[in-house]
Amino acid sequence: MNAHVLVAEDDARQAEVVRRYLEASGYRASVVHGGRDAIEQARLTRPDLLILDVMMPQLNGVEVCRVLRRESNVPVLMLTARRDEDDLLRGLDVGADDYLIKPYNPRELMARVRTMLRRTQWAPAEPDSALRVGEIVVDVRDRHVTSGGRRADCTPGEFEILAAMAAAPDRVFTRAQLLERTRGFEAAATDRTVDMHVVRLRRKIEPNPRRPAYLLTVYGVGYKLTDGSR
Repeated sequence: MNAHVLVAEDDARQAEVVRRYLEASGYRASVVHGGRDAIEQARLTRPDLLILDVMMPQLNGVEVCRVLRRESNVPVLMLTARRDEDDLLRGLDVGADDYLIKPYNPRELMARVRTMLRRTQWAPAEPDSALRVGEIVVDVRDRHVTSGGRRADCTPGEFEILAAMAAAPDRVFTRAQLLERTRGFEAAATDRTVDMHVVRLRRKIEPNPRRPAYLLTVYGVGYKLTDGSR
């Protein structure tokens, strides 16, 4: 059965454009125009992906994401007219997996939808494998992370980034390489997504996020994951 995408967008005209593009791409699409309706429909229909506008009546997209993330790991792509970094971080902090700034090209939106759905439907070849880097354990089968024995709850986007680096400890990944492994988008368009996920991952896996020991920045290049011994 084709994937079901729930679109929560208060602009009826824009929502209709997105719905038509989704259906033309072979997806099942449903549309709501308010935050509470988004929560209700997500609980009722259990979509494969949620496209969530930040500015909506009833409840804004950030609050909707906060509520749903307590109940589900449904991938969330947020649409925002705001370019302020704090606003973008706020959306990612509550569990969104990626964002797209308005106005956007609908074809780019469809590319992101395809990539996010591919990633969430991917099944590892070794379902019982676990990646270990020092005190960090990335359980591929159950898709969860522990650091120093403590569970670190990661969004799907965070998990994919961490798993990519855990599979190659001490290797330096550029933002473009991480995007290729986790999102498949052009780095020039969405490289800040990686930076924001790294900020959030450090809060979850590092003893002191201000002085990271595991998830390190390689200035001018990108990031690497180490065992913390250096």
